[in-house]
Amino acid sequence: MQVAVISDVHANKVALDAVFEDLPPVDAVVCAGDVVGYNPWPAECVAAVRERAIPTVMGNHDRAVASGTAFRFNSMAAAGVDYAREELDDDALAWLADLPDDRTVLDDRMKLVHGHPDDPDRYTYPEEFSARMLGSEDVLVTGHTHVQGHEVFDEGIVMNPGSVGQPRDGDPRAAYAVVDLDDLAVEERRVEYDVDRVADAVTEAGLPDRIGERLYEGR
Repeated sequence: MQVAVISDVHANKVALDAVFEDLPPVDAVVCAGDVVGYNPWPAECVAAVRERAIPTVMGNHDRAVASGTAFRFNSMAAAGVDYAREELDDDALAWLADLPDDRTVLDDRMKLVHGHPDDPDRYTYPEEFSARMLGSEDVLVTGHTHVQGHEVFDEGIVMNPGSVGQPRDGDPRAAYAVVDLDDLAVEERRVEYDVDRVADAVTEAGLPDRIGERLYEGR
């Protein structure tokens, strides 16, 4: 079984469309959270995930948008939360609010969290991955750091597909991964997208210019 894994879309429809177009044949798509935040297409990205019935967990930006609070967010993140709340209708906000902090899918072989199994808001970078993070699942999917990476242990795989909409690992291309659940192997993938279009849309939406500028840097 081939499973596409995405995370941290952050309302970047252009990057999400590029990822969907780049997908090889897969049996399922899953998401490790933060569909919204930062960029100017929250409604379109929520709709794209919902239309495809993609199993998703709640990211910290999803929670902030659903609850209307951006406590401890920097000015860029807070602006994205405010913008998303203006753009999303009640149905989309309710969908975000109903997302779980974790979920197991695909006959319990894959577990999705946003940050860490013990704390959904904990940043866990690839160099911190350990077999202790795994439960009974074969693959644990994390997000939150926007850094792509994975580790294979005797007990299973711990992975982060990277960020679709705002990579922070020095590579500005949209990130995602494909997991082979039969062979327990991960293929990390990157795809080019039109960053100029996103940066222009950020400015047009009245969001902080830095949100678009950092996309060129992958930081």
